[in-house]
Amino acid sequence: MAGLTATGGCPDTDLDGIADAKDACPEVAGDAKFNGCPDTDGDGVADNQDNCPDVAGVRRFRGCPDTDGDGVADPVDLCPTVAGVVALDGCPDADGDGITDADDACPELAGIASANGCPDGDGDGIIDPNDKCPLVAGLEKYSGCPDTDGDGIGDGDDKCPSNAGPAENGGCPIVLEEDLATLELAMQNVRFRTNSDQLLAQSSTILNEIAEILSRYPNYDLKISGFTDDVGNDSANQSLSERRALACFQYLLIKNVDRKRMSHAGYGETNPIAPNDTEAGRARNRRVEFELVLRKK
Repeated sequence: MAGLTATGGCPDTDLDGIADAKDACPEVAGDAKFNGCPDTDGDGVADNQDNCPDVAGVRRFRGCPDTDGDGVADPVDLCPTVAGVVALDGCPDADGDGITDADDACPELAGIASANGCPDGDGDGIIDPNDKCPLVAGLEKYSGCPDTDGDGIGDGDDKCPSNAGPAENGGCPIVLEEDLATLELAMQNVRFRTNSDQLLAQSSTILNEIAEILSRYPNYDLKISGFTDDVGNDSANQSLSERRALACFQYLLIKNVDRKRMSHAGYGETNPIAPNDTEAGRARNRRVEFELVLRKK
């Protein structure tokens, strides 16, 4: 075989100084340290062993780069510029639920595949971010909440989820007219000794009725407000109104009304409901008002 003097009479097709018989790349000029093969991208991996010969890489990935440094070579990394996990072909999974962030509707909340990566804590088919009652299984028409009292208002929107009521009252039962009338009547029927906070015996009947009304409306609390006429010292009237409201509060406590369901305050001479220039008017202004207030959910 015709050859060259420099290669001991053997041929050197690519003229790289390495005889073809010893040249791993006999038709492409290369480097002796790579057995005659070139290293086009200069990454230290010969082209004949480099899966990415035109892009500098690392030996562990057969010459291919790992741009995001996640341990997955770029050619097989589905997210080559964002660090991810090997099990998901190099794509990230911020919440660790096994669903790549790109396919995860809730990338920061661990969820399940059937809910596109979102959690569904109560298993009702409505993902937690859209579920008003994420811990209790419900219906889609109620935004994932049940309707415990069956009034057609989901618990998430029902101010009284355990007691049926109309939508116009927030799902709470409406106080009956006769019960409102009883509370109105109490203003004049709760009586005290003159200039005293001692309840007269006749007050017991109406106060007992108020306690019974409260038992029928568990979602309502009672506001007790004391008032006086304008006779006498302003400060003394203020004190008297406060003590009279407290006396009613204490009476209802004895009747087993929960103290957390009641509040009491005195307002002295303020807010008269009749002129103070007649005895009849002053008598009306000396009163304790009882108001049912719908408790905030």
